[in-house]
Amino acid sequence: MFKKLSLKGSASASNQIKSSLQRNIKNSILTQYPKLKDIEEEIFPKKVAIVQVKCQNHINLILVNSEIIFFNERDGPYYPTLRILHKYPDILPHVQVDKGAIKFVLQGANIMCKGLTSPGARMDVDLPADSIVAVMAEGKKHAAAIGVTKMSTNDIRTINSDIGVNNIHYLGDSLFTTPTLSE
Repeated sequence: MFKKLSLKGSASASNQIKSSLQRNIKNSILTQYPKLKDIEEEIFPKKVAIVQVKCQNHINLILVNSEIIFFNERDGPYYPTLRILHKYPDILPHVQVDKGAIKFVLQGANIMCKGLTSPGARMDVDLPADSIVAVMAEGKKHAAAIGVTKMSTNDIRTINSDIGVNNIHYLGDSLFTTPTLSE
């Protein structure tokens, strides 16, 4: 999603949004990620405006204090940025790829089922298709990517071919290398 997107200069509209829309965005994110309820004040401090930046390809960035914290495409689900995920690693379920897949994940490739079922890989939680997951790398502490499961984890184990997780945002993409945007 962010492989060829240049965030600097591509933002067509950066505006502080009305308080009612700020509440809607905040409530939508908190509903989607219930584990954020305990740290709501850290992520969305009171008296700090939420800013929405519209970029090319219908991507919306959500900023707090000029820091990009969430994004979505069109009216789809909100995804946390990797920087938020590194601060709060438990907000998403984890899948782990083996060492052989790390290089490809960091280049933006989708995660194949074989990379999730081989020795060194893990899928500890049973997840349905279209679940947002943190993609961990074998031997590493922090997430390497954020993805969406293309099929359930049970199907990934049994079918064991084709794409298992679509790579949405990864270390080194333009979203990760642009942690803040001036409003």
